[in-house]
Amino acid sequence: LLDVRSVGEFETEHIEGAVNINVNELISRLDEVPRDETILVYCRSGSRSVTASNILVDAGYTDVYNMLGGINKWKAAGYPYVSGSAS
Repeated sequence: LLDVRSVGEFETEHIEGAVNINVNELISRLDEVPRDETILVYCRSGSRSVTASNILVDAGYTDVYNMLGGINKWKAAGYPYVSGSAS
């Protein structure tokens, strides 16, 4: 589960178990994303996660999924999430 929003957005709210790597840093931090696992990418509304998913696919990742609607749609559907600072 990969959250590609900013650190501030992530600390405000995120899906439990997500790893936060800002989409703008993803290319330089690919070594932090496991290649042998399914990767579900999300952001706030689904647009940055499309960019991030394309970066992963272009880098050779094969099991990548984009969460349509991002965390906004996730919350609207009533799914659980972590609110407040993760520290």
